[in-house]
Amino acid sequence: MDKENYDLKEKPVKTEFTLPIYNCEGKEVETITLNAGVFDGSQNLDCLHQAISAYMANQRKGLASTKTRGEVSGGGKKPWKQKGTGRARVGSTRSPLWKHGGVVFGPHPRDFSYVLPQKIKAQALKTTLNAKLIENNFMILDEFKIASAKTKQAMEVFSNIKLFSAKAKKPAKVLFLTHKLDAQLKQALDNISFLTVDQASDCHAYEVMNNQKLLITKAALADLTQRLKS
Repeated sequence: MDKENYDLKEKPVKTEFTLPIYNCEGKEVETITLNAGVFDGSQNLDCLHQAISAYMANQRKGLASTKTRGEVSGGGKKPWKQKGTGRARVGSTRSPLWKHGGVVFGPHPRDFSYVLPQKIKAQALKTTLNAKLIENNFMILDEFKIASAKTKQAMEVFSNIKLFSAKAKKPAKVLFLTHKLDAQLKQALDNISFLTVDQASDCHAYEVMNNQKLLITKAALADLTQRLKS
């Protein structure tokens, strides 16, 4: 084919995003222009793959274990004499060739975790945030305030900002990032099955990608931007 049939121009990356900020009543109170150093629309899939692979490896407990012939109970007595029986020579009934014997090259407890460079983890987190932004699954809340630690009051806030559809059989999984997670807020949000709550200072790429929508408070957004822009 001729090169003329291909679009050789790279698609420009949007470098400025402006989003509305909602209050607990669901009203738009202001708009904010996101920091272009973090929210530029770019995505580094290689860093994302490395970060998620490292996270999943670090979650492995590595407890699988088998016993070698030296660890299996019994087998101390030689089954028969070395020569003169016409049978193969055997030194122990716990040989891997025998039933109830040891295991050759079986798994043993081990640590699967490894350390990933901070720059790769930061780039992966940027990628996930930009992905949610481009998908229009990024929502900013001015401040999450409820009178008491009641799940019903928390659900009213989510209903006001239209975080989920009442007609949907199963609500979308939501990651809620906050500046500070106190005991009252944690108690109110613990019983919501589709919600994952974390602080902006602790969130990671896997957590963002494992949820369909991202809800973040204004203060948490400032923390996240300060964390990633350097």
